[in-house]
Amino acid sequence: MLEKEVINFERTAIVGIITQNQSEEKLNEYLDELEFLTFTAGGEVIKRFSQKMERPNPKTFVGTGKIDEINLFVKENNISTLIFDDELSPSQQKNISRIIDCKILDRTNLILDIFAQRAETSYARTQVELAQCQYLLPRLSGLWTHLERQKGGIGMRGPGETEIETDRRIVRDRISLLKDKIKTIDRQMSIQRSNRGAMVRVALVGYTNVGKSTLMNAIGKSDVFVENKLFATLDTTVRKVVIKNLPFLLSDTVGFIRKLPTQLVDSFKSTLDEVREADLLLHVVDISHPDFEDHIESVNQTLLEIKSNDKPTIMVFNKIDAYKHLTIDEDDLITERTRRHYTLEEWKQTWMSNVGQDKALFISATQKQNFEEFREMVYEAVRQIHITRFPYNKFLYPDYKDAVEKEEE
Repeated sequence: MLEKEVINFERTAIVGIITQNQSEEKLNEYLDELEFLTFTAGGEVIKRFSQKMERPNPKTFVGTGKIDEINLFVKENNISTLIFDDELSPSQQKNISRIIDCKILDRTNLILDIFAQRAETSYARTQVELAQCQYLLPRLSGLWTHLERQKGGIGMRGPGETEIETDRRIVRDRISLLKDKIKTIDRQMSIQRSNRGAMVRVALVGYTNVGKSTLMNAIGKSDVFVENKLFATLDTTVRKVVIKNLPFLLSDTVGFIRKLPTQLVDSFKSTLDEVREADLLLHVVDISHPDFEDHIESVNQTLLEIKSNDKPTIMVFNKIDAYKHLTIDEDDLITERTRRHYTLEEWKQTWMSNVGQDKALFISATQKQNFEEFREMVYEAVRQIHITRFPYNKFLYPDYKDAVEKEEE
C-alpha cells in the first residue's frame, strides 16, 4: 500500500505597503501574487499586513507600531517566515531580524528560492547560484559579528582577517567562478544554436503561469513539464515542430514576473538569448487573469531590456475557457462599468484593433479551442519569414488553405 505524502507548509505572514506610487488595489494584486509565490515555494500564508506610508521606513520598512504588531502576531501564532513584498536593503533586513525572531525574506529572496527548487539542468543551477551569491554579498554584514576580532576591547585584540571578510572573499571568488562557467556554457549553447541551420525560430514568451508549456506540448507533441505553479519552467526547451509540411524550431522560455529581481534578469539574460535570436515571438497571455494587461506591460518591459521588443509578434490570448467577466444588474445604477466587465467579444475587438486582425488570437490550449485558427496564423507567419529568406522555396510551402485542400485530396 502506498503511503500518502504529507506536505508540511511553513506558516507564513506577508507584508506590503500602500504608497503614493502603489494604491491599495495595486497592493492587493501584488500580495495575491506574493501569496501564490509563497505557496509555490512551500508556504501557507496565515495573515497579510499592510500599512499606508509616504515611503518605506529606511530602518524597518514599516513603521515602529506596525513592526510591534507583526512581532506580537508572529509570537502568538507560531509564524516561521515573514515575507516582504518589496526588496529589503541589507540594513532593513538586519534591523527587522533583531526585533522579530523568525526568518525574514523579501520578494527577491523568495523568487530566488523558487528558482533554486525548479532548476533542473547544470546551466539553470549555475545561473540561480550566481543570482543568489550576488544577492547575498551585501547582506553578509552582521551575520558573523560574534566571531569578529577587530571590534576592540578586552579579548577582542588580535591579528588576522575577520570572519566576515573571509566570507566576502569566498563569495566574490564563487561569483567570478560561476561567471566563467556561464561564459563556457554560453559558448557551447551558441554553437548549438548555430548548428540548427537556417530554420525559422519561434519563441514562446509571456508572464509566468500563462500556459506556455501547455501550448508547447499541444503544438509540438512534446512532453514539457507543466504545473499550475509559478516558474514551472526554468530551462529553455527547443523542439522541431512541423505544421502541414513546414518545419520550424519552437522554444519555451522562462516566464517573466512583475518586480523581477535585477540579479535574476542579469543572470538569466543568456537564457533569453533564445528570445533574442528568434524570428517570431508568440506572446502568450492568460486572459482569465484580472490583471492580464499589467502582465503584458511587464513582459514588454523585459523584452525592451533584452532588445527584443521590435520582433514580429503574435498575441496569443490563452485560457478563454476559464475567462469570466464581472456583470452589473439591470437595476444597479451605481456600479460603474470598467474593463473587468468586458465580454470576450469586446476584448477581441479591443485587441484586434490595437495590434491588428492577423496579430491577435483567442484560444484555449487545454481544450484545443480555436486551435486550427492558431495553427494557420503561425503557419502563415513562419512561411512569410521562410520565403523571404529562401525565395525559391515559395512553391514548397503553399498557403495554409491550399495545404489543407491538398491533404484532403
